[in-house]
Amino acid sequence: MTRAVLSLGSNLGDRLAFLRMAVDGVGEVLVSVSSVYETKAWGVEDQPDFLNAVCIVDDPGRTHWDWLRLGQSLEDKAGRVRELRWGPRTLDVDVVTVDDVRSVEPELLLPHPGTADRATVLIPWLEIDPAAYVLDLGSAAELLARLPEPDRAGVHLRPDLAL
Repeated sequence: MTRAVLSLGSNLGDRLAFLRMAVDGVGEVLVSVSSVYETKAWGVEDQPDFLNAVCIVDDPGRTHWDWLRLGQSLEDKAGRVRELRWGPRTLDVDVVTVDDVRSVEPELLLPHPGTADRATVLIPWLEIDPAAYVLDLGSAAELLARLPEPDRAGVHLRPDLAL
């Protein structure tokens, strides 16, 4: 079995529709999906705010590479264009973790780099998996607690939006 955590984000166009398309696109392998959160852009800050969510997926027939390819195909379906690192995007699907897989391949680093520093990933993930753990780094709850308060406070639950 391969259980993966996927982080979803969108800050262009119909952001909620793109997140819904991604959740629908994982289909029957969806185990759980978080609420929708809104955050300021990270990295390149002069761009629209993001809607973010995290989903847990499970499929015994998929490898970590298959999860990457699925994420890329969903991004392509959303018309994502890669012009600027950390730039605006219709849809971003990051493979955060896959079971206990470590990967140092440039195309697929696992666990996803920066996970421990991103409240935009940790908060929604903990909502659906309070025991979430980042391989080699520790409990997601402990990682979140180490982040500066402004980082945590910048992740806003959007109860008016549902996936």
